[in-house]
Amino acid sequence: MSALSRRDLLTGAAAAAAFTVVPRQAMGGPAQKPPSEKLNVAGVGVGGMGFGDVRSVAGAGENIVALCDVDERHAARAFKAFPNAKAHTDFRKMLETQKDIDAVMVATPDHNHAVVSIMAMKLGKHVFCQKPLAHSVYECRRMAAVAAEMKVATQMGNQGQAGEEARLLAELIWAGAVGTVREVHAGSNRYPPISPRGVPRSKDAPPVPPTLNWDLWLGPAPERPYHPCYVPFAWRGWWDFGTGVLGDIGCHQLSSTFKALKLGHPVSVEACSSNHQCPPEVTSETAPVSSVTRWKFPAEAGRPPVTVTWYDGGMKPERPEELEPGRKFAEGDWLMIVGDKGRILDHRLIPESRAKEVGKPPQVLARSPGHYQEWINACKGGPPAGSNFPDHAAHLAEVVLLGNSAIRTKEKLLWDGPNMRFTNHEPANTYLNPPYRRGWTL
Repeated sequence: MSALSRRDLLTGAAAAAAFTVVPRQAMGGPAQKPPSEKLNVAGVGVGGMGFGDVRSVAGAGENIVALCDVDERHAARAFKAFPNAKAHTDFRKMLETQKDIDAVMVATPDHNHAVVSIMAMKLGKHVFCQKPLAHSVYECRRMAAVAAEMKVATQMGNQGQAGEEARLLAELIWAGAVGTVREVHAGSNRYPPISPRGVPRSKDAPPVPPTLNWDLWLGPAPERPYHPCYVPFAWRGWWDFGTGVLGDIGCHQLSSTFKALKLGHPVSVEACSSNHQCPPEVTSETAPVSSVTRWKFPAEAGRPPVTVTWYDGGMKPERPEELEPGRKFAEGDWLMIVGDKGRILDHRLIPESRAKEVGKPPQVLARSPGHYQEWINACKGGPPAGSNFPDHAAHLAEVVLLGNSAIRTKEKLLWDGPNMRFTNHEPANTYLNPPYRRGWTL
């Protein structure tokens, strides 16, 4: 590691304070379980990723005492796997009536994240919620505020934040391996797409399957007829339910960058997309097939301004000259850090000769026991999890969701973070806190 100066290492050690956490028992909290006792965990939305979530904590030795899903057929394997868990359809009734629940795992479609998580937290339950944390910027802020107020243990489901790669990337940056960072490029160019995008709403209205409670599935979203193009897993591309590719994958690919560079509020966000030439009946319904989104962050915390650019649907930046011929670039999910002395592609310096020259950076960060175990430990009085709502997840998700406002308005938006508003385009502010359907509230 001779290529890196001692001064760089000391600077990196100081930067690691961004990852420092205070044991939860020092702050107080609701009904903390001692490490020797098992948590009683409930899962809400257990037909897809939620099934994997509850299996993971069950595998760590915790009790699964309740499962809730509005789609009986899609969730059947979860109910079968945990026959001793009480089965529910309405999360509100579950939380009101089943008093043995300590913690709740939320993996519903995005538009229901906040209503489930906030009710659980207000009842003193610890919460694990899948990414993106919420469906709107306002929901992100409320979830962070309620988590802090109730002193519950929280974690967003961006599992990569707990991995070795996220720590190596931060340590490389702090050690000065790429010099001063001014640009970050990230994206997701998966194929085939995971949800329809760039399409209008279907005009037919087939009958609701008898195994699905469509009204509960809609939750706070605007009323519309059931259609199989939304359920069970094709909802992500529809604005009323999901947040597009950016919302889906952005919280994964940008998490380590936000921590390593201590990114606060951006000053602006702008985007271009394949929706630009589409009619309103498309742009008001679904996210674009492809997009490029750019945030500008001011100088802060001893670093210069940073520009973060996101690409999806086949979009990508210019191929770096440092990358060897034949190596794939910007396919699948990817991240590139650009400094004035080099580049990191995903978590490794390029070219490979530079990675071998520098070697492994000095360790300044503690390693994670695992994404789910972080949350379990926090529920039992340990340090806050690495993607807890107040310290990381809510801000990360908020900034990611600002990009969707830029996509939908097709304008460069100037952002006043402390006051949660765009200062130059009033219509864009309507996307920050869209109204709930009657009967639903936070």
